[in-house]
Amino acid sequence: MKLNLTKKPKNVTIIEGFPGFGLIGTISIEFLLEHLQTEKIGTVEMDEIPAMIAIHQNKIIEPISIHYNKQYNLVLIHAINIGKNMGWQLAEMVTDLATQLTAKEIISLEGVGSPNQDSSRVFFYSTKNGAVSKKLDGKAKPLMEGIIIGPTGALLAKNMKTPIIALFAEAKSGMPDSKAAAEIIKALDAYTGLKIDPKPLLKQAALFENKLKSIIEKGQQAEDTHEKKRLSYVG
Repeated sequence: MKLNLTKKPKNVTIIEGFPGFGLIGTISIEFLLEHLQTEKIGTVEMDEIPAMIAIHQNKIIEPISIHYNKQYNLVLIHAINIGKNMGWQLAEMVTDLATQLTAKEIISLEGVGSPNQDSSRVFFYSTKNGAVSKKLDGKAKPLMEGIIIGPTGALLAKNMKTPIIALFAEAKSGMPDSKAAAEIIKALDAYTGLKIDPKPLLKQAALFENKLKSIIEKGQQAEDTHEKKRLSYVG
């Protein structure tokens, strides 16, 4: 895995959203990219997945790209394809990024399964002090019990010096869930003060969901085809 950066702003806040349950992280980062003025400052190359990109509306979308917002000094990690069982490698990449940019904080956006189909609650876990609870009062509850897998779980397990806060939104199913993503945007806004209105996300739900579902499905098909060809060649 190789991190390529064209610019290295310092003392940033990193917000990452990797594909997961309900595609909450991917939808949320996509929404932030559309509503904040950003520039792409990097990409991530991974030998573990086929060399491929998506093209949407005549624009290239890499499996993982790094974007910068100068106004809030934010770095956003946008991901649509991270391969399989890549949690530790991705956590190492985020750690490297945080080191190079002397990150003040890492914010992770995740989706979790919901036992109640009528609610989209948001929970949080943080390695910081009690100030987090005050900012998120009424928007998110502390996560008291749970198992965290994937890149966020690996980041927390690494016991990094950079503070980490993970936000978890309950999603209705494994399908893209823009409503749950809107709830996590509300919590993120309360914590960061970005003043991002989540209402457009709900209005554009079908557009967001169909776009991301299509891109990810096509990526998975390409990856499956690549694997079949490899096995055929080896066999």
